[in-house]
Amino acid sequence: MKKRTIAFLMVFAFYISTVNLNVYGYTDPNIYIKNAQQVETSDFSLQDDFKVIQPINGSYNQYIDYPYGYSLHYPNHMWVDTTLSAVRTVIADTDTRIEIYYDNFKGTIHTADRYINYSNLFKLNKKDHTITKDENLRVNGLRTHLLKWHRDKISNLPNDKNYYVNAKIVKNQHEVYTIFIKSSKPIEDYMTIINSFRLVEKRGTAKVHTTYKTTEKNLNEATRNFYNQYFLKSDSLKWGIFEWTAASNYNFLNDLEKRLDYTFEFIVRYQTLDTNFPMEEMLMAYNNDKYVELTLQTKHTHHSDTDNPSITYDLLNGKYDEFLNQYARDMKEFGHPVLFRLNNEMNGDWCIYSSYFTSNDTELFKAVWHYIYNIFEKNGVDNALWVWNPHDISFPGFQWNHYLTYYPGDQYVDIIGLTGYNPGTHFKGESWKSFHEIYPSLYEEYTSLFQQPFMITEFGSSSIGGDKIGWIKDMFDTIDQFENIKVAIWWNGIDYDHEGNPGRIYRLDESDEMIEVFRNGLKKYK
Repeated sequence: MKKRTIAFLMVFAFYISTVNLNVYGYTDPNIYIKNAQQVETSDFSLQDDFKVIQPINGSYNQYIDYPYGYSLHYPNHMWVDTTLSAVRTVIADTDTRIEIYYDNFKGTIHTADRYINYSNLFKLNKKDHTITKDENLRVNGLRTHLLKWHRDKISNLPNDKNYYVNAKIVKNQHEVYTIFIKSSKPIEDYMTIINSFRLVEKRGTAKVHTTYKTTEKNLNEATRNFYNQYFLKSDSLKWGIFEWTAASNYNFLNDLEKRLDYTFEFIVRYQTLDTNFPMEEMLMAYNNDKYVELTLQTKHTHHSDTDNPSITYDLLNGKYDEFLNQYARDMKEFGHPVLFRLNNEMNGDWCIYSSYFTSNDTELFKAVWHYIYNIFEKNGVDNALWVWNPHDISFPGFQWNHYLTYYPGDQYVDIIGLTGYNPGTHFKGESWKSFHEIYPSLYEEYTSLFQQPFMITEFGSSSIGGDKIGWIKDMFDTIDQFENIKVAIWWNGIDYDHEGNPGRIYRLDESDEMIEVFRNGLKKYK
């Protein structure tokens, strides 16, 4: 029998308890999954990603994950998805979704207890989350923390899964398993699933078994030509800059470009829900031959990043529909190409739209993305290219916060954004990172997953803690190796600490020497 894909498995698993498997040529009732394909035998090597589904009674199957060393029971009508096996397994039906994670914190700042405590801090938002169980127990001898909660139904999210159960099962201070159940109705028999959890011998290698692709979009002529010229068919790197003064006038930027003997084609504009579509600034950029990476962060400027944890729920409940519809109409009226970057660095807990604030449920981040995308579609926006942009390091570094769990789907993403900074050493816990420590491995990983064009949406090196001139030279010597990176944008600014002192100095014009290094590096891109 030919190997069958995991897509077939999703359907096949549904019928395993009722179909005579001999009809398909099977004498073994088990389903074997090797590297996300159904196979006929249980043979596998240590390099394989191997799972087994076993029927155990009339109502349940047993799922065995060998690379991560566990098994559990689940209702046998549910389908199984191992596409992101290295991140999680998903077992689901229409109403209920089970996500299973394995974390190993050895060599990191995290421990099992820190994981349990930090992941559950969203429960401090008692306005939106009602906790019904918060207790410690034992599951087959393993220390376990159980949290059960719910929130109000989201009005604009069909079949909203607003009931939650989360069991974090501690193997040791480095290794933790998480069984995360969410459902559109109250979850009753969850302990049957949790108590079925067993450790098994680890064998094999968990992997990601998918790639993400560019899809055809309804773009106006100017935007389609721009997308082709700068991204799909471009064979040369273009440079951009974030320079905050360009929000009001171009005098400083024009002078900087003269000193660098280079004209930047891209600039960055940030905004929040407090500011409408910046038509005047967008037209000013267009008239100055600049394309804008327009970054909309769904938060409020006058709040700190943690002051309004309800923002995701408010968006999906329609509170900002008037703002979003007007924003879309204005973008449509602008008409020229826009690199629209929505909710960047979502896998960082410094962003209020991170799922750290919303039950650790990354499906809600994706729901917001889809919601805003559909508003743009309804308003006929055909000049926006959607840039999806996680941070290079997920923080907290937990599997439920892995950047791939935030990916909204191929039809919603046109460009993959890369962001990795050398933050320097001013702030506690941060260290000097060379360009080589950040981008080659990041690029290699992204290239194995994404077929869309890339851009470095913002990056830079601090001056505090190392040789910034050497960092810049290394960057220019290396960046041309990354053929799929079509645009790179330097973040020409400063991050200050709480006392107002420069903490991360990313400016490229700190000295004449630095200007000269940049001018020499940019020569070949003119």
